[in-house]
Amino acid sequence: MSRKPTLNTVAREAGVSIPTVSQVMRGAGRISEETREKVLRAARDLHYVPNSRAAAMRSGENREIGFVINQLGNPFNAEVVSGVVDLLEAEGYLVSIVDTRDDHERQARQLEAFIRHGRGGLLWVPAIDTSDETFDLLAAQGIPVVTFLRNVRRDLDHVGIRNAEATSIATRHLVDLGHRQIAYLGGTDLTIVRKQRISGYEEVMAEVGLAPSVVWDSEDNKIAGLDAMSALLSAHPNTTAVVCNGDMVALGACLAVTRAGLVPGRDVSVIGFDNIQDAAVSTPPLSTMAVSPHKLGRKLARALLDRIEDPDLPATAVEISAELLLRETTGAPAHVQLNS
Repeated sequence: MSRKPTLNTVAREAGVSIPTVSQVMRGAGRISEETREKVLRAARDLHYVPNSRAAAMRSGENREIGFVINQLGNPFNAEVVSGVVDLLEAEGYLVSIVDTRDDHERQARQLEAFIRHGRGGLLWVPAIDTSDETFDLLAAQGIPVVTFLRNVRRDLDHVGIRNAEATSIATRHLVDLGHRQIAYLGGTDLTIVRKQRISGYEEVMAEVGLAPSVVWDSEDNKIAGLDAMSALLSAHPNTTAVVCNGDMVALGACLAVTRAGLVPGRDVSVIGFDNIQDAAVSTPPLSTMAVSPHKLGRKLARALLDRIEDPDLPATAVEISAELLLRETTGAPAHVQLNS
């Protein structure tokens, strides 16, 4: 097996000193263009790649960012990650992404690995039951941290969504259309995000005298949404509208409505949450509470860069409002349409 190329082998190949190679690789020093090209040519020929971790140890600056997220397979999270990576890579950072799957023990292993290998900052969706010791560990390491979606500590920067406001807007829109049998569909655990979203729905239901509300569990994927919506319609056949915990659940719910011989937006209205790309191209196109995941990811990345650039800034929490984006899965209930 051939040995890994080093500064020393590049220097020998180029016929220059090791410090000269180091300066060329870092873009530093007063090196002639001829010498610089000779070193770069030798590096290309030898397939030499600078050791960024070693450079970070010398300079005290680490250009690697960790992103600890929950359920990476969810298209919403994938689009957020895309926004994060686009901005951070443009700023010269490398992003490492891991998925806790909401397991606090797995999360602990991942965070410890990040610390051992060194990271210049951390973007983090804290898992359910994250211990105080985990927060203390990160604080002791002095790693810049921004939490995402789940705002669990006031002493950390945070980027999230005004969840209760969003589901309140969605529910009120359905009420204004004439719906009275409205259910909330999606989510299983009572995370901070889901609690907030359910509270927005229940607040409007109570305000207009439509309690008791119906909250129906479902994992946040299309197949689970299909199965859960079928079960919901079986248990509550008078349901005419659902507010969903996420777009994937909503897309599954629309499939269930169609398979029941009904039409989404005419017989049963469905509102999603996120505005992933699939929402716009589904059949029919999905009405949703839009938060533009890619832009949200860029906002998250910017918050971390601000923290890295000024570690002494007071902790800030930024929450964006979702926008009701109406497509074809919402409309007045059938009895209202007939009477109009």
